[in-house]
Amino acid sequence: MLQLVLLATLALCGCRAEPVPEGSERVVGGTEARSHAWPSQISLQYYYSGSWHHTCGGSLIQQKWVMTAAHCVDGGLTYRVVAGDHNINQNEGTEQILSISKIIIHPYWNRNNLAAGYDIALLRLSSSATLNSYVQLAALPQEGVILANNYPCYISGWGLTRTNGQLSSVLLQAYLPVVDYQTCSSPSYWGSTVRNTMVCAGGDGVRSGCQGDSGGPLHCAVNGQYQVHGVTSFVSSLGCNVKGKPTVFTRVSAYRTWISSVRAEHSQIHCTSRCLCWHRGASREA
Repeated sequence: MLQLVLLATLALCGCRAEPVPEGSERVVGGTEARSHAWPSQISLQYYYSGSWHHTCGGSLIQQKWVMTAAHCVDGGLTYRVVAGDHNINQNEGTEQILSISKIIIHPYWNRNNLAAGYDIALLRLSSSATLNSYVQLAALPQEGVILANNYPCYISGWGLTRTNGQLSSVLLQAYLPVVDYQTCSSPSYWGSTVRNTMVCAGGDGVRSGCQGDSGGPLHCAVNGQYQVHGVTSFVSSLGCNVKGKPTVFTRVSAYRTWISSVRAEHSQIHCTSRCLCWHRGASREA
C-alpha cells in the first residue's frame, strides 16, 4: 500500500544534489506576479558546489520564523532563506538573506509516506527579517477554518513551468480554486490519498504547482485580507497539471495550535543547527 501511495504522489520540493539548469522555474500555467505582490513569500535555497540554488518556497510568519513543507527540509543540505525577492537570478537590492538557526519538523511527519500528512515545518531564523514594502508577514487563518468548494485562491512560486520542464527566475502565480474535501477524496479525484488536514486546489489540467513550489503558500482572500491557507505539498506522479488531480496543500488551519506551541517553546532558544534537506534525486520526492 505504501508503494502505491508513493507512486500516486510527487512532492514538489525540487531539492537537487546538483545545480539545476538555468531557465525559467515557475508555477504551471501561471503568469508573472506583480513585483513583490506577495511580500511574505520567501525562496528557500541550498548550498551546493560553491553557490546557492532555489529549492522550495515558504512564508514569513514572524520576523524570525518561516513556515514551509517538512519534505523540503528532511535531509542533509545547508539552507538559507531569501526574503524580498522577485527575480531569483538577479540582485534587485530588495533581498534580505537570512540564515537559519533551527529547523522544527512536525513530529508526526513520515518521510516515507508523504500522503500521511503533517507535511509542515518551521524555520527559526538567526536574525529578524526587516519589514518594509518588499517584506511582510503572512496572515494565517484561525484554527479549524475550512474554505468552501470553489473558493478563489492563488498559488505562487518559482516551480517548474511544466512537468520535467525548465526553471524560471521570476515569481509566478496561478489561480487555483479550492476543491473541497468531499470532492477531492472521491474516487475520481485523489480518493483516500488525501486527508482532511489537507487542502486541494486546482485540478483543471492547466494550472498547478510543480517541483520547486513546495513549501510555498496558497493565498486566499478572507474579509479583504489574503491569508496563507495552504503549504504546497504534492501533485500526481503522472504530472504536475493532471486533470482531476488538484495540487495538494497542508491545511494551515489544522496546525495553528502546533505552530503557536513551537514558536513559544523556541522563542528564547539561540542555537545553531545543521540545516536539513532530502535529496530529490534519490526518490523523486524532493
